[in-house]
Amino acid sequence: MNEFYRTAQGMKVSSVGIGTYLGPMDDATDESYRESILAALRGGINVIDTSLNYRQQRSERAIGQALREWTGKRDEIVVCTKAGYLVPGAMPELNSADIAGGMHSMAPEFLDDQLMRSTANLTLDTIDVFYLHNPDTQWGHIDEDEFYDRIRRAFEFCERAVAGKRIRFYGVATWQGLRQGPDSISIRKLESIAQSVAGSGHKFRFVQLPFNLAMVEGLSKSVEEHRNVISIAVDLGLTVVASASLMQARLARNLPQHLAQTLGGKTDAQRAIQFARSAPGITTALVGMSRPRHVAENLELTEMAPVPESEFHKLFR
Repeated sequence: MNEFYRTAQGMKVSSVGIGTYLGPMDDATDESYRESILAALRGGINVIDTSLNYRQQRSERAIGQALREWTGKRDEIVVCTKAGYLVPGAMPELNSADIAGGMHSMAPEFLDDQLMRSTANLTLDTIDVFYLHNPDTQWGHIDEDEFYDRIRRAFEFCERAVAGKRIRFYGVATWQGLRQGPDSISIRKLESIAQSVAGSGHKFRFVQLPFNLAMVEGLSKSVEEHRNVISIAVDLGLTVVASASLMQARLARNLPQHLAQTLGGKTDAQRAIQFARSAPGITTALVGMSRPRHVAENLELTEMAPVPESEFHKLFR
């Protein structure tokens, strides 16, 4: 399939993954997501990305319904979810000191509760990748030492969850936090914390950040010594996943015509996804697909080779 698949932490993963972030909280959208997930799995997309707070648990539950109907093998798919944001109706009692900005927590007891809810929603015993969801939400509310101490305690919980076979790997899914230059959260420090918690065999192995035609900071902005965060993450043995490949559909239309020559594809959406999945260091590009017709369009990328790195760098410049 023209290099549609890559290897990540010993798993075979598709270079395009299905995201489940957007959509109204109604039965029609649940059903559309269920159909889309099944179409994606049957077509060869095997990475599913969600979060407990996406559509207030409804996205996870739609995935769970689809997985109950899917007839493939469990180890053929990679299911990723996240915890961090407080979700109405899905919250344990917490010390107020463990909540930042009235909306976010990384407290171990909170993560434990959220993971339990996610596995129930998804009808799975084990989550493949469990992300701390936008830990950068806390960055401006507490001092740096306290922030990294909370990360440490969260990582300690995640390693216990790995030992209990509740998750296989864990990571951080960020928005602003890793791509804003020298003042960013240090990916190197996060990996060092994981090392201190569990040694070189730690399971902190995934990083998610936005990367698309309009948001290229992951490759363009130096965070230390003229190095960008994606290259540093790869050097540390971390798998990098791009979110917002279509920038919530804003890159699915009206792209400059000259991009077609390098990126190929029949539609602007395909070209934008092709850009993200071809970026050096990116393993999987996530795309929101709440409708089966979007899945069908995106599955055409299974027959397209990624842009060669030399050509990508010309385009990137």
